[in-house]
Amino acid sequence: MTTSTPARKLGLKERYALLTRDLGWETSYQPMDKVFPYDKFEGIKVHDWDKWEDPFRLTMDAYWKFQGEKERKLYAIIDAFAQNNGQFNVTDARYINAIKLFLQGVSPLEYAAHRGYAMAGRNFRGVGARIASQMQSIDELRHSQTQIHTISHYNKYFNGLHDFKHMHDRVWYLSVPKSYFDDAMSAGPFEFVTAISFSFEYVLTNLLFMPFMSGAAFNGDMATVTFGFSAQSDESRHMTLGLEIVKFLLEQDPDNLPIVQKWIDKWFWRGYRLLTLVAMMMDYMLPKRVMSWSEAWEIYFEKNGGALFQDLARYGIRMPKYHEQARKEKDHISHQAWGIFYNYTHAAAIHTWIPRPDEMAWLSEKYPASFDRLYRPRLEHWDRQARDGKRFYNNALPMLCQICQIPMAFTEPDDPTRICMRETTYHGMKYHFCSDGCKDVFEGEPEKYVQAWLPVHQIFQGNCGGATVPEVLDWYHLKAGEDNGDFDTSADRRNWDRWTGGDTPEKQVA
Repeated sequence: MTTSTPARKLGLKERYALLTRDLGWETSYQPMDKVFPYDKFEGIKVHDWDKWEDPFRLTMDAYWKFQGEKERKLYAIIDAFAQNNGQFNVTDARYINAIKLFLQGVSPLEYAAHRGYAMAGRNFRGVGARIASQMQSIDELRHSQTQIHTISHYNKYFNGLHDFKHMHDRVWYLSVPKSYFDDAMSAGPFEFVTAISFSFEYVLTNLLFMPFMSGAAFNGDMATVTFGFSAQSDESRHMTLGLEIVKFLLEQDPDNLPIVQKWIDKWFWRGYRLLTLVAMMMDYMLPKRVMSWSEAWEIYFEKNGGALFQDLARYGIRMPKYHEQARKEKDHISHQAWGIFYNYTHAAAIHTWIPRPDEMAWLSEKYPASFDRLYRPRLEHWDRQARDGKRFYNNALPMLCQICQIPMAFTEPDDPTRICMRETTYHGMKYHFCSDGCKDVFEGEPEKYVQAWLPVHQIFQGNCGGATVPEVLDWYHLKAGEDNGDFDTSADRRNWDRWTGGDTPEKQVA
């Protein structure tokens, strides 16, 4: 009688090797360079794709198991939140504007990342890189879906959440995050993963997710906290992969070093400018604040990022260009950004307001060198105007930076009383920039950025529904008098007071 020996169970490392090595082959009837035309044109040299190592070595069966468990927990909490009217447990209706900004500006970026990683995975000839890109592409799609599902509950009660995808493609301030990903997705596959996996995911993602999710927890928004934690567990994998990508490129060939350094310089600055919206949210939009933008920058970039670049110094990588300017601006950009939105909130799908006295005191404490001297007088002036029935809205169209597309309101790094403006001439045309960093990005690839879709230029050209503010707002799908304007006179404020028994604005004035 013969007995069969049971097949030996493969270990995780062996199953990962089968997935990421045995699924690849050399093409026969078409050359590999024709099948994968985009992984060489950037100048990156890869001599051994087998040196690519995903630090997590996830196989597909393990991946689906982990993600399925997270989905079950997430949707159980979302259901409980909806059934228990969790929207009334947040600190203040003003907080919902931070959620509006997240849904309008961040969730579509998750979907863009899903598309971008699918594209990058198709264009890597190394199987390990393709598998890693595929998993991250699925992660990013999941993030977008879970965020939309979670935040959709608020759409039943608050304005500004009803048409976020349409707004993302058209509204002026949402061109800032949109242009970032359009820029990355129109680059080559190696630049894309350096831009997103390393520069954003590893270097800057904590400045995005930690303030939003910690702010949500401090302000009673447990639904957002839950999807944040569910996404952050994926982000930890993405961050580690981002570091491994850069190390892989640097170890493959010394000629890759100047290319990678140029990308790090570019995408650090582009990401830093994008995070201006987060800085404003942290300092002005949270009724209960977690920390100031200045403190967050010190922790997550100056200390953590500084340690990272010390580690990468052995490869020849230095700190990103213009990091010193970011250090100087940390006491200013949130206040300047809030000033922009206060001026133009009649054309935005969020509400703005003047900070209350206790909030002014907090800002004074966190920004002792800048707030009382430069920004409190401006806010107090606007507050007096509003109380006199002359709430200020700027009806002129601002000059925009050609790269980051933010209105030109940032100041000189060493003189916060002077607006910073740089310009260059290309093919007889003048282009304007908010900083030396944005000017450098343009001059590195001018043919790419002369094509930028700048909202103000498009309005002047008649491409945004018409020449008047009501026509533009209609083109935005922004409901005037509901989605926009000052918080104190908004329907969101009136409804909140009615639902929670708070004082109405009329009672407070009386």
